[in-house]
Amino acid sequence: MRVEAFPDAGTKVQASDFIITIGGQAANAAVAVARLGAKTRYAGALGDVSDDVAAYVVRVLEREGIDCRHAVRVAGAMSSVSLIMIDRAGEKMIATRRGHGLTEAVPPDASALAADIDAVLLDNRYPNFVTPILREAEKRGIPRVLDLDREAALDDVLLTGSTHVICALEALVGTTGEHDPARGLLKLGQHARGFLAVTNGPEGVYWLENGAVRHMDAFGVDAIDTLGAGDTFHGAFTVRLVETGDVVQSMRFAAAAAAIKCTRFGGLMGAATRSEVEAFLNERG
Repeated sequence: MRVEAFPDAGTKVQASDFIITIGGQAANAAVAVARLGAKTRYAGALGDVSDDVAAYVVRVLEREGIDCRHAVRVAGAMSSVSLIMIDRAGEKMIATRRGHGLTEAVPPDASALAADIDAVLLDNRYPNFVTPILREAEKRGIPRVLDLDREAALDDVLLTGSTHVICALEALVGTTGEHDPARGLLKLGQHARGFLAVTNGPEGVYWLENGAVRHMDAFGVDAIDTLGAGDTFHGAFTVRLVETGDVVQSMRFAAAAAAIKCTRFGGLMGAATRSEVEAFLNERG
């Protein structure tokens, strides 16, 4: 729901917009990638065949042209559901009923899943499912982009096995104990190889380059809904990385895609098309 301001305890507010949509890191990123013109495959653990939420997730993804053959419906499991309010500044308030029965699920054929792709975008919410895919992608030598959304051990296999790690600030703080993004990246760089970055909303993105921390501003926009912006960044970064191999170009492209998403209400349904991102970048110079 879209509200003017979040309600105080025991009070009511009027909502100006209401939608039901899907979400989560992988689903949000998959939609962003698909709308940017890339062939997209979704893999993840979902609720069982009687779970209406899981069925709706698959329907929406397939409507976006996303291959969902590797989505696993786990017997007896239930998918997560969230109630979200967005205020006039585009900030979000979220209550989530976490799903259950999903954490032990593994992909039935990780080798087939990674056999014919150019890159894999991973998150660390369900490591049992993700790690076999990481290993297969590692064998093929393709980019392995990790959306580090929750804190992890510094020797975590997803951290050490990914070629590009882009952290949410909260996850970087939890992983390194450093509240300053620059110090956090430097500490993470002592343990994880490859490209390391952290996104920090309207303050832009910091990344580690040759042992030094660099910074790129976010694009200034009138934010309406920030939900899914980080996931959009990860998806767009991965697409452009495959196309160019240039991390700076890829971050700028991703920042544009995320900025456009923030100007639209509806979570991942606000993801931009390729032509919209290119027009935005041309306009901004």
